[in-house]
Amino acid sequence: MTTVNPRSGLIEVHLAVLLFGGTALFSKLIPLSALNITFLRCAVAALVLALLVKASKQTLTLRHKNDYFIAILLGVLVSCHWVTYFAAMQLSSVAIGMIAFFTYPVMTVLIEPFINRTQLKVVDVLSGMAVLVGVILLIPEPNLDNDITLGIIIGVISAMLFTARNLLHKRYFTGYSGPHAMFYQTLVAVVFLSPWQDVTLADLNQQTVGLIILLGVVFTAAPHALFTTALRYLSAKTVGLVSCLQPFYGAMLALIILDEQLSTRTLFGGAIIVATALFETQQSHQKNKR
Repeated sequence: MTTVNPRSGLIEVHLAVLLFGGTALFSKLIPLSALNITFLRCAVAALVLALLVKASKQTLTLRHKNDYFIAILLGVLVSCHWVTYFAAMQLSSVAIGMIAFFTYPVMTVLIEPFINRTQLKVVDVLSGMAVLVGVILLIPEPNLDNDITLGIIIGVISAMLFTARNLLHKRYFTGYSGPHAMFYQTLVAVVFLSPWQDVTLADLNQQTVGLIILLGVVFTAAPHALFTTALRYLSAKTVGLVSCLQPFYGAMLALIILDEQLSTRTLFGGAIIVATALFETQQSHQKNKR
């Protein structure tokens, strides 16, 4: 990447968020289980990310021995997050799964004060209550036999795992570039998921292999590289706010490619969750500026 101005950085972050949103489509397009999709995605992504790290003249090794332990923990969290992320959408829909997952920004602001030993703010508690209302609006019936309800619950679990991964990464692993950090996390995910994956050669026809490569290269490795580049030229606030468009991009792609329709109730619940995520992102960056 050779671009060095804010406008190109903004284009890169929007493209990265669009690609991150597009990953959800593969839960429906690839005829494999969520675990097998994640395993193959990580195998392809780890290889491409390793090449990106080497191309940028970084060493693949980590600086400290303790960092390898952190990388293993991050990789386990990422693998569980991606498995539940895809499973949530396979059970419900792309839009509902993504909206349920996007409860993570509010989870972060509710949990972080306990880690940093700071006071939890009333406004953050209210944000948590707003997100809860949004999730309740998504649920068609309080019954785990309903696939959509189960998908929403799994989507929220995915958000919890992602929150844990982000907080751990922020505390112990920020000294590494995005591609470098994700190389280790995807590599660990491949090793961690290996005992449970059951992909056979019969599963891997030409179309499925093509989709797996597309997911691993274009929709996993590429957006992480774009995100890293964009962060050099844009404020963290701008990147964070644009990231909140991910459910919108994902829902629009699902509408165009999969013909997934959104109910009024889903739109309303999703709007509450995404608006709260935007608000908390804005609040977080204002707090960091003080």
